[in-house]
Amino acid sequence: MTPWLLVAGDIVPVGGMDAANFALARHLAADPDVELHLVTHRVWDGFAENGRVRLHTVGRPFGAHAVGAPLIAWVGRTWAARLLARGGHAVVNGGNCRAADVTWVHYVHAAYRAEAVTGGVRRAKDRLLRRRELTREREILLDARLVLCNSLRTQRDVVERLGVPAERTRVIYYGIDPDRFARATTEDQATARRELGWAAERPVAIFIGALGDRRKGFDTLFDAWRILCRDPGWDCDLVAVGVGAGLEGWRRRAAALGMSSRLHLLGHRTDVDRLLAAADVLIHPARYEAYGLGVHEALCRGVPAFVSAGAGVAERYAPDAADLLIRDPDSPHELAERLRWWRAGPAGVRERVAAMSEAIRRRTWEDMAKEIVEVIER
Repeated sequence: MTPWLLVAGDIVPVGGMDAANFALARHLAADPDVELHLVTHRVWDGFAENGRVRLHTVGRPFGAHAVGAPLIAWVGRTWAARLLARGGHAVVNGGNCRAADVTWVHYVHAAYRAEAVTGGVRRAKDRLLRRRELTREREILLDARLVLCNSLRTQRDVVERLGVPAERTRVIYYGIDPDRFARATTEDQATARRELGWAAERPVAIFIGALGDRRKGFDTLFDAWRILCRDPGWDCDLVAVGVGAGLEGWRRRAAALGMSSRLHLLGHRTDVDRLLAAADVLIHPARYEAYGLGVHEALCRGVPAFVSAGAGVAERYAPDAADLLIRDPDSPHELAERLRWWRAGPAGVRERVAAMSEAIRRRTWEDMAKEIVEVIER
């Protein structure tokens, strides 16, 4: 059997890069000719039942990434050396481990720097951690024989910001579960709304992302929604799915501005597929997004999705869907105008993205995993 190693923070069937790692691991675990090793902090329980899968679980002391990162790097590097010596393959995520084989990039730290929102010791600590992340990212990617990128945007950042030779990079887009994220029909939407307790006829917009991360742009959406809600004719509600340090702060701010009945902060949810089926439009004004799986999932459900033009997933938008691309993710006024345009003819916008949605949905997670294996083995 050929040994394969996957080093990733979490290998579970939810989230962005976590779901992608899970799909690759599941594909390799199903191959009788593969001996699969997983070095990770958290892993799907089902892998433990497969006799060809070796789990090397690494702790994340105090739940802190800064403490867990060096541990997973050390364990991953140790197993990479052993398995590569046996003629195997090692796939590591971004800058988490220096294996000198294949690095799969889901996010480029050098491509975006968040504005500091803290001071004193915390700010100094954040600067130190960022410096360490940038150094490790550059060293690991330059050392890799092959760098897999989740979008052309990511590939450009890897080449231009980190200096990786373009010929050592490959772009491989994410896939999808076509059953869970099938196109939602009118009946599906009615059922989902009834189960969620949402009004049957009132339009609903949805945001999915970390509420404490300015990179995701919820602050721009909040301000745009405040502008729209001043208009007595604006009849749409906003649902936000996500957690983070800013969750309670946004709840207090919405209440203080009298927006609580128009903005519903749901926190963490595991039923994203149902929420998307119930929604009329998704909004993702991210300042930096290497790809954007939540947008991808919305499109597969047939839901029009506004996304920043610079996001990786925007590369997959058809020309006639260009009106859904946000040019300035810092402008609530542009976003408000885009949403007014959508509300003036929502059925037409949904029809406009139908063919694009079908094309994206045809590429499954299994297709992605097969392509990754084929590229690495070549």
